[in-house]
Amino acid sequence: MLARVRGAAGAVLGPDADLSRIVVEPPRDASHGDMATNAAMVLAKEAGKNPRELATAIAEKLRDDSQIEKVDIAGPGFINLTLTADVWPKALRAVLEQGKTYGKGAVGAGHKVNVEYVSANPTGPLHVGHGRGAVFGDALASLLAAAGYDVTREYYINDAGAQVDVLARSAFLRYREALGEDIGEIPEGLYPGDYLKECGQELATDYGDKLKAMPESEWLPIVRRRATDMMMAEIRNDLARLRIVPDVFFSERSLIEGEEPDPFATDLPVARPADVVAQTIDALREQGNVYEGRLPPPKSGNLEDWEDREQTLFRSTDFGDDVDRPLLKSDGSYTYFATDIAYHKSKVDRGFADMIDVWGADHGGYVKRMQAAVKAVSGGKAVLDVKLVQLVRLLRNGEPVKMSKRAGDYITLREVVDEVGKDAVRFDMLYRKNDAVLDFDLAKVIEQSRENPVFYVQYGHARGRSIFRTVAADMPQLQTDAAALRSADLTRLTDAGELSIIRKLALFPRMIEAAAQAHEPHRVAFYLYELASEFHAQWSRGGKESPHLRFIIQDDPQTTLARLALVQGIVTVLASGLDLLGVEAPDEMR
Repeated sequence: MLARVRGAAGAVLGPDADLSRIVVEPPRDASHGDMATNAAMVLAKEAGKNPRELATAIAEKLRDDSQIEKVDIAGPGFINLTLTADVWPKALRAVLEQGKTYGKGAVGAGHKVNVEYVSANPTGPLHVGHGRGAVFGDALASLLAAAGYDVTREYYINDAGAQVDVLARSAFLRYREALGEDIGEIPEGLYPGDYLKECGQELATDYGDKLKAMPESEWLPIVRRRATDMMMAEIRNDLARLRIVPDVFFSERSLIEGEEPDPFATDLPVARPADVVAQTIDALREQGNVYEGRLPPPKSGNLEDWEDREQTLFRSTDFGDDVDRPLLKSDGSYTYFATDIAYHKSKVDRGFADMIDVWGADHGGYVKRMQAAVKAVSGGKAVLDVKLVQLVRLLRNGEPVKMSKRAGDYITLREVVDEVGKDAVRFDMLYRKNDAVLDFDLAKVIEQSRENPVFYVQYGHARGRSIFRTVAADMPQLQTDAAALRSADLTRLTDAGELSIIRKLALFPRMIEAAAQAHEPHRVAFYLYELASEFHAQWSRGGKESPHLRFIIQDDPQTTLARLALVQGIVTVLASGLDLLGVEAPDEMR
C-alpha cells in the first residue's frame, strides 16, 4: 500500500518529489479505516500547497485504485483508507508463497554499510554492558541485510595504548605466580581478576623462567601480545555464545606498528608496515585540516585535561565540532582521536560511505569530533551514524547483583548467558530502545508469563506449531502441507480478530524497511510482541464462549485449513523476526 500511496502522490507532484517521508500504517482508531497516511502533511511545504488541499488531490488519485474501497480526509490533511475485502486474503497468501523470504526487501539496493560494535578493550572478559552493545549492533546488521544492504560487521580491537600495557604487567604477575612465586595482593592499578591465571600458566609453560631474566622493555611486548591474543580468543568465544560472529576484527595497533616479532620465534619477524596514523595526519595537513596551535581553556572551567601548549590540532570546528582537537600528546604519542581518525579513514578506503558505530553512552561527548573527522577524510562523501547504548543495571528480583569473583569487579557476560540463556539476553536487550537505561533482572527474564516478552513471543511460535501437531493427530485426513495451505479458501477468514492478525502480518515488510532506515532494531521486538499478543488473544477467544472461532473445527475441514494458513503465516513471521534478533523460534516450550 505504501507503493500505491507514493504512486498517487508522485502523480500529483511530479517525478522529482521526495516521497521518502511518506508513512502508511494502521490508524490508532480502527473506525477510521484500514490504513492512514501522512503523505499530504509531509509533502505540503515542498509542494507549496495547503496540506488539506494536497490531500484532496492525492485522495482523488487513490480513489481510482481497485484495492481501495473508500478514501477519507481527516483533520488538517491525514488520509484514511478503507481497503477492499479481497486485499487481506492476498496479503496472507503472499506470506504463504514467500515463506522465509517474506519481509525481506531491496531498499538497500546492495549499498555497502559498515557496522562496528562491541570494540571492547581486550583487557578483561566482556561485561553485560558490552553485551548490550554487541546484541544491538548484531541485530541492526541483520536488519540492514534483510532490507537489502551489503553489511560488514566489524570489531575494532583497542590493542594499543596504556591499558594493554597494564594488561601485560598484570599477566606477567600471574606468570611469576605460575613459576611458584608468592605475589601477595594484586597491586592497585593492575587487573585483579582470576581470568589472567591461565595466561600466566601458559607463559610459564612456553618460556620457563626466560622472561624473568629480561628487562621490561623486552618482555612487555611478548606478554602483551600473548595476553591480548588470549583475551580476544575469550571475547570471540563469548560473542559466539550469543550468535555473534563479526566479519572483521581490525587491530588498532596495526595502524601504528603492525605485528611485533617474537624474539623466541623460529620464523622470520613480520615486516612492519608504514605508520598509517602518521600518513593520515600528513594527508590532513596537506589539505589544510591540521595545524600547530594552542587551544583556549574550556568554557566549562574543567582544566584537568587541558594543556596550555603548542599542539598538533585537527580543524574539527570546520566540520561541525565545537573545538579543534589534539592529535599528539605531550610525549609525542598519538591521542586516541588520532588513531580513530586513521581507523575510520581505513573504512572509507575500503569503500564504506555509510558507517554505523555502536558506542557506550559514556562516549557521547566523542560523537561530534568523530563525525567531523569522517567528513574530513572522505571529502564529505561518507556519513557516520553513532548509536549510543545506555548502561545495563543487573538485578535479581529487583536487587542489584554483586560482583564476580572471576572478573574481579563486575559480572561477566558469560555468567549471565550461562544463567538465563542467550535468547533471554538478546531479546530483553532489544526490547528497549538503545538510548534507554535497561534494568536486566535475571529472575524476570526467565519467567513464563506475558510480562516476559521473550517467553511470550517464543510461546506464540510454539503454540502455532502445536496446532499443526494437534491437527495431524485429530484430523489425519486433512492435508496441511505448504501447497494445501496456499490453496486454502482464505475468504473464510472473516472474524475481526483474524483480519486484525492479517493486517499485522501485512505490515511486516514495511516495518523491516522502516526499522532498517531508522537504525532501530527494537521495532522488530515490539512488532513481534504485538503479533504474538494478537495470536494469543485470538486463541483465547476460541474458548468456551466462542467455540466457532477455534483454529481447529473437526466437522469443517475447509475453515480449519484456512485458519491453519493463518497460523502458518503467524509462525513464519514470528520465526523470521526472531531470526533477525538472533533468537531461536522453538517448536515446543520446555
